[in-house]
Amino acid sequence: MDEELADVFRREAGAVTATLVRVLGDVDLAEDAVAEAFVVAAERWPVDGIPPNTGGWITTTARNRAIDRIRRESSRDRRHRDAHQLRAGMVVEPNPELDALVEVVADDRLRLMFLCCHPALSADAQVALTLRLVGGLDTAEIARAFVVPEATIAQRIVRAKRKLRDNHVAYRIPRQAELPERLGAVLAAIYLIFTEGHTATAGSGLTRTDLSAEAIRLGRALVDLMPDEPEAAGVLALMLLTDARRRARTDATGSMVRLADQDRTLWSRDLIDEGHGLVRACLRRNQPGPYQLQAAIAAVHADAATARATDWAQIVALYDQLAELWPNPIVALNRAVAIAELHGVDAGLAALDGAAILDHQPYHAVRADLLARAGRHDEAIAAYDASIGLTTNPVEAAFLIQQRDNWSPTHLAKAPR
Repeated sequence: MDEELADVFRREAGAVTATLVRVLGDVDLAEDAVAEAFVVAAERWPVDGIPPNTGGWITTTARNRAIDRIRRESSRDRRHRDAHQLRAGMVVEPNPELDALVEVVADDRLRLMFLCCHPALSADAQVALTLRLVGGLDTAEIARAFVVPEATIAQRIVRAKRKLRDNHVAYRIPRQAELPERLGAVLAAIYLIFTEGHTATAGSGLTRTDLSAEAIRLGRALVDLMPDEPEAAGVLALMLLTDARRRARTDATGSMVRLADQDRTLWSRDLIDEGHGLVRACLRRNQPGPYQLQAAIAAVHADAATARATDWAQIVALYDQLAELWPNPIVALNRAVAIAELHGVDAGLAALDGAAILDHQPYHAVRADLLARAGRHDEAIAAYDASIGLTTNPVEAAFLIQQRDNWSPTHLAKAPR
């Protein structure tokens, strides 16, 4: 039951919170009510069984808990009357500002994203708060996305909520003209939700398809809302082209399959075609941005019928442009991989020097692979050990352990010459 309840929380918490924010107009109250609803579920579901509509059950329970809190805290007849009206499904008071936003952003979760991405907060705080409230990610998952300690993320979220509250600007409804200035943080949050779904921080499987699907749904809603924003189309294209490979990323036993070894006939042509169409539309705009460039790179991979046919020269050129536009260690890491394919592993290792993030699992995994291919087996095993130590997904860990063992002296001694 604990595992099933945790799965329901991952699927439903963000959506229920977003719905209650619309009803209650208070994010803190909504978040607390959702937490209380899951406490009630943990008590009742083992006895009564899991309801057929878990999201509806949590929403109703959370809503009633919020109303009970309003009633408890109320010392005036007015608030008491409002609570009764709310329980009856009536609107407590007209809120023209909220109603206007509902007309502008009809999707509950997307609306909450724009609410969380308040310009009074730093960009990192906006994204972290959004991932927590809307994505339903826990502290460990958000910390992995930012490559920082969990304590740092926990403090960041608490301080963000406090700053909004102390400045009396908490969750003010943004007007339509204010949406573009919040777009960057919303894009980052959507893509990080997708990334967590693409390779989950924890769990029994490699992926969390519920998160990937929700991120893509939000991406579509954002493109519909802001069709003239090329980066919105770029992030949707990037997610579609990446998700197109999902079925090929594991074999029949559930083991991880790296990109070079994937059966490309399993890739979704429908998602690839849709992604390509978005990339072409972005190219016609000639307003390149980070997500559009990453989508273009994914499109080049999708164009190759085999790994050997990949146009690595074009990919390196795109990474060069991306590194100039958006310099950061993650881009440098992926660029090093592409350079290794185009110019050899020694060139890739040299490029990797600029991407060193000692607490970043992918850095050690890439370095291990390049060292092994360069014949530096002892160094490769040490790098694999570092990567395995930072891996929390069991499927990914098993893959890395197998790769490491392939380069052990015992295995190499048994290999045919």
